[in-house]
Amino acid sequence: MKTYKWDAADCLETPEDVAEFLNIALEDGNPVVIKHAIGTAARSKGMAAIAEEANLNRTSLYRAFEDDGNPLFFNVLKVLSSLGLSLQVVPAATTAHRASV
Repeated sequence: MKTYKWDAADCLETPEDVAEFLNIALEDGNPVVIKHAIGTAARSKGMAAIAEEANLNRTSLYRAFEDDGNPLFFNVLKVLSSLGLSLQVVPAATTAHRASV
């Protein structure tokens, strides 16, 4: 039996798919998971297309979202915008907020 590497980017077909995928990563709260999810979302549309639309260097974009990458927040916002998404802040649930204080 031959196995194939599964890639979540292949399953993200609509902006709604991408938004749900990223929201799940954001709920996790781990910055590494969030960065990986944004990189996966960018690959789902095509890094070259994202780089061109965001006016970023494609190679730098790949590096920023690799496992050891560290994307600038400005570039994260540009990638999200290129995906047709925006960042929004909402109040945390009362119990979660109290637990973190």
